[in-house]
Amino acid sequence: MKNNSEKQPIKSIWVVGASSGIGASLVSALDEPSAQIFASARNLNNINSLAYACSAKIIPVEVDVTDEAAVNAAIAKISEHTAHLDTVIINAGTCEYIDSVSVDVDSIKRVMDTNFYGALNIINASLPLIRKAKRIRQTPPQLVTVVSSVTYQSLPRAGAYGASKSAIRYMMECLKLDLQHEGIDVRVVSPGFVKTPLTDKNDFPMPFRISADEAAKRIVKGLKGKAFDIHFPKRFTLVLKAFSLLPDCIRFPLIGKSSRHDQERINS
Repeated sequence: MKNNSEKQPIKSIWVVGASSGIGASLVSALDEPSAQIFASARNLNNINSLAYACSAKIIPVEVDVTDEAAVNAAIAKISEHTAHLDTVIINAGTCEYIDSVSVDVDSIKRVMDTNFYGALNIINASLPLIRKAKRIRQTPPQLVTVVSSVTYQSLPRAGAYGASKSAIRYMMECLKLDLQHEGIDVRVVSPGFVKTPLTDKNDFPMPFRISADEAAKRIVKGLKGKAFDIHFPKRFTLVLKAFSLLPDCIRFPLIGKSSRHDQERINS
């Protein structure tokens, strides 16, 4: 008979893309003495300073998600500290906007390499340790990817970013269908505008933008619930969902009003 007083294994969490923005705020929001958090990014400077403010054991793990060898090296380092991963949150992402003069294939490839293929690299590397967590825990281990509310409705100039996030959303839905049979809890997070170094570069209005700390709180709260898609703020995401339900003859002209299509440049 199992001794109820037997000490449970430390909760192990891997946050990918943790150097700033939502990822850094997630490390703080997930902070608890009984956890060890593997915080990953290409640049560890911010993570090292973040570790001093947390009660959890923070283990910086350098990784470039686009480099499969680097991802494998990262999981090898994580395996030196733990035999399992209870939660993996894939937050690493990038964005490049494209105009309508031409389809910038190089830009699209760069964004897809990080947002789609990079996420797949992390998923493949972490699944063995997630499966080990299932064997020792009563609660299902979680595999989480931050996608975007832009996947609800296409927007002008967002072709590269939206396509990459739509691709990884579809992949996560497929994984949900299969991995639920193993007791693995697969989720996606679909934020609206969040104040981060990435969105600070945007040159257009961002309605209902919230702070990274607020976004992290909503993610952590959502992960305690049962919804597959954790989306926020609702007053923005529900509007996008409503737009997507409109007839095409209304939807495209309406959303297209925000386009920066440069007909004069095309004709020149």
